[in-house]
Amino acid sequence: MHSVSAEEICQLARGHGAITLTEGESDDLLGRDQTWSTFVFKFPDDGTGALPLLRHVILNDAKSATYKLGLLRSVARAADSSRGFARSGGENSDIVKVPLGLVALNWLRLYMPMIKEDLPQRPDNTVGTHRLSFAGKYWSKLSDIDECDFRVGGRFIGDVAIALHQTLKSISTTIRIQPATHMKDPSTKDPIMPAFSGDLRRAKKDITLDADYLWSFGEIHVPLKIWQALARFGTWVEPALMHEWGRLIESYAEGQGREIDPGDLMRSMRWHEPSRDVIQARRRANLLMKRGEVYCVWTGKKLRRDSFDVDHCMPWAAWPCGDLWNLMPAHPSVNRNSKRHRLPAAATLERSADRILDWWDRAWHRNAETQPRFLIEAQASLPMLPENPDLESIFAGVQSRRFVIRADQGVEEWVQP
Repeated sequence: MHSVSAEEICQLARGHGAITLTEGESDDLLGRDQTWSTFVFKFPDDGTGALPLLRHVILNDAKSATYKLGLLRSVARAADSSRGFARSGGENSDIVKVPLGLVALNWLRLYMPMIKEDLPQRPDNTVGTHRLSFAGKYWSKLSDIDECDFRVGGRFIGDVAIALHQTLKSISTTIRIQPATHMKDPSTKDPIMPAFSGDLRRAKKDITLDADYLWSFGEIHVPLKIWQALARFGTWVEPALMHEWGRLIESYAEGQGREIDPGDLMRSMRWHEPSRDVIQARRRANLLMKRGEVYCVWTGKKLRRDSFDVDHCMPWAAWPCGDLWNLMPAHPSVNRNSKRHRLPAAATLERSADRILDWWDRAWHRNAETQPRFLIEAQASLPMLPENPDLESIFAGVQSRRFVIRADQGVEEWVQP
């Protein structure tokens, strides 16, 4: 017997893909001078049988690099925030087609902080030697850009655009011939998520990370059951991925005679969301107030330039999303008191539909500069949108997204009186 902390036990559970259901302390029932800590863990499953397969890949599958884990995390991020870009498998309804460029973009955002910290991703990936196959000569030209800037809807010009295109091309090739080929179902020996090259265009000095561009790199076929599991249980799957990824990095470093600082390791592995930036929405509201009136989308009250907030319709605490469609003008008393981190109830959202549509139209849709970003972000993050969505179909997508967040996370609802 030896001392062990609660955090150590929970970390061990996370490393095996388990969920902590309860954790508590109680006095000794026999009156001894000690306390007992009780933990209840559960292996999640959504009924599809996907999570046991994911656990096999994360924990048991042979790995000569971190690439299989990188592929799973990149797909998991797509399932969480960009599932609107996914397509049905058509006649083969057992798969979901995902743009390979989107997965490569998430891969770039995941690996960039770790490469900056010289964290090894293979046993031979020592500092300054044995460059990773996807981090070619163009990688260094992106090193001064924050990884959060590489988001869906972003636009890049000049040499940066060329460097980004060539880097995504290298990442897509690496994914296609390595982890997508070698990550196999143990029962069938077939690749779990095969990837296919696309009709890739030549590098240009002006690119926008929209659906057409990301699909041009090819596609990856994700089993429907895995896609659904990642979309619903990504919050629990990702800690297991990070735990195993960190273990591999530490083992590679140990073999190279290097010591990794645990704090630096965890910081570099964390998925970094853009900061809660509402500056553009605030500027648009101020401009519209000069030309006319702007109203709180929830109460209908007229807003003043010196007294209004920008609210995240889907609360940031539940789902960090700074997309333009999610930023809405609100009265401070509502945003800071009654709504805050709550999810608008279905009836509340429906009652506010006209005001939300009016705000979208005046703030983003009529503006030639903001309309492309507004539409691209909506198509990426909202489900079931048509190819050229109008504002009504985008609002229907918001209603669907609200339902998913409520069903999957149980976020507290807010009912406007």
